[in-house]
Amino acid sequence: QVQLVESGGGLVQAGGSLRLSCAASGSTFIIDSAGWYRQAPGKQRELVASISSGGTTTYTDSVKGRFTISRDSAKNTVYLQMNSLKPEDTARYYCNAVDRASVLSFWGQGTQVTVSS
Repeated sequence: QVQLVESGGGLVQAGGSLRLSCAASGSTFIIDSAGWYRQAPGKQRELVASISSGGTTTYTDSVKGRFTISRDSAKNTVYLQMNSLKPEDTARYYCNAVDRASVLSFWGQGTQVTVSS
């Protein structure tokens, strides 16, 4: 059974940092490409950052220069380093990853990030 497990969320003061992790498990699941999304109360889920199978990264404008998406293929894990956090970054963050073999995408359960002012 495929699982994506996010971790690393929490409460942090504005200006602080957090690193989110998205670990994939399952006998044959290998992350091909992945993205971090976030959803704040009353708002739509938005794509924050993505990384392709070749390592190309994209970011939504509001996080450029502050967030960095990366991957560790050996650990089958994707990370989101978040620096200079702002209260408006407060949301539940979700990982979405595409399995290399099946090209199916999977969602994790999310991890809450709260930034206090």
